[in-house]
Amino acid sequence: MSEAVAQAVAERFTRLYGAGPEGVWAAPGRVNLIGEHTDYNDGFVMPFALPHTAVAAVSRRTDGLLRLHSANIGDDAAGAGGVTELRVADLAPETDRGWTAYPAGVVWALREAGHEITGADIHLASTVPAGAGLSSSAALEVVVALALNDLYGLGLRGWQLARLCQRAENVYVGAPVGIMDQTAAACCEAGHALFLDTRDLSQRQIPFDLAAEGMRLLVVDTQVKHAHSEGEYGKRRAGCEKGAALLGVDALRDVPYDGLEAALERLGDDEEVRRLVRHVVTEDERVERVVSLLESGRTREIGPVLTEGHVSLRDDFRISCPELDLVVDTALAEGALGARMTGGGFGGSAIVLARAADVETLTKAVQEAFARAGFTAPRVFEAVPSAGARRLV
Repeated sequence: MSEAVAQAVAERFTRLYGAGPEGVWAAPGRVNLIGEHTDYNDGFVMPFALPHTAVAAVSRRTDGLLRLHSANIGDDAAGAGGVTELRVADLAPETDRGWTAYPAGVVWALREAGHEITGADIHLASTVPAGAGLSSSAALEVVVALALNDLYGLGLRGWQLARLCQRAENVYVGAPVGIMDQTAAACCEAGHALFLDTRDLSQRQIPFDLAAEGMRLLVVDTQVKHAHSEGEYGKRRAGCEKGAALLGVDALRDVPYDGLEAALERLGDDEEVRRLVRHVVTEDERVERVVSLLESGRTREIGPVLTEGHVSLRDDFRISCPELDLVVDTALAEGALGARMTGGGFGGSAIVLARAADVETLTKAVQEAFARAGFTAPRVFEAVPSAGARRLV
C-alpha cells in the first residue's frame, strides 16, 4: 500500500511543479495509550503510531522560495492550483493561521537552528483525521522535517527533529503543545508502544501486540473538533506551571506520588490548581503501572488503569465532553476491558480496550448510543501499533 500511496503523491507533485520529487516520506498520527497532559510537565507518556500517515513529496530549491500544496485542502484555497508560495527569509512566528503554518514553521525552526534551508517544493497528503486528537499536525511537521533532514544532509536524529517540530508549533504556530506528539511520529516502532520520559527524552520500546492475546484497541473519533491553540489547553498548562511554582519544583513531574497528599495540602484552597496537580501526579503513576503490567505479560490488567485515567481527565483536568463520556460509559457497560479519552481533550477521540470477540457488539452499541443522543455518528477503527516516520521512495 505504501508504494501505491508514494506513487500517487509523487505523480501529483509532478503535475503541480513540472518535475518529479527527489523523494517521498511518511510520518504517522498517534494514539496515546496512557499519559495525558503529562508531557509539558516533564512527565511520562506512552503513545504508539497509527497506520494513518501524512505523506510528503519534496524537492529542494536554491532560490529561497517555499512552495506548499496539500491534497486535503481545496485547490482554490491559495494561489494558482492551490499552491502557496512563501519566501524562507520572510518566515516569521504567528504570521500564518492556516495549515501552511505547520510546514512553514518547520522550515523556520530549522533555519533558526542554523541549518541552511534554501527552499523547497512540497506536496502533502494526509489520512490522519484532523481535529480528532490523533496528532495530525505533528505528523505534518515531522514528515516535512524528515524530508528536509534527508535532502539537505542535516544528520539530525529522530528526537532532535521532534524538538525542532515542537518549537515550530510552540513559537511559529503559537500552540503550547508538549513534546509527545512529535516524538511519537518520529520515533515509534511497529508492534510497540513508546515509553517516553519527556524530561530527558529517554525512550523504551514496549512490545504491544494485542492481536496475539485476543484483544483489540478501538479508536472512536467523536467528530467533535478542537483547537488547541485557542484557549483551554493553554489555561491548563498555565495552571500546571502555577502549581509547580507554588510547590517549589521545576515541574509537576518532581512531585512524588507518595507525597501527593502533602503537596495538595500545601496548595491550600486553590481548588483548580489542586485538581490539575492531582491529575498530573497520578497520571505519571498510571503510565509506570501500565509499563510494568505490559512488561510482565499482564496486558488485560491495563484496562482498569485506562479507565482511571479517563475519570481523572474528566473530573480533575476537566477536559472531557459529553460525547467522549458517552463512548467510555457505553463501552464499559457493554463489557469493554477499559476505555478513556485520548489526546488534548474538548473533543477528539476515545480508546476502548476490548476482547476481539466483543468488537462488533461494542462498536454497534456506541453507534446506537450516539444516535439516541442526537450526536454526529462517530468513526470507529482499530488502532494497530505501526511504524514511525520513514522514507518511502
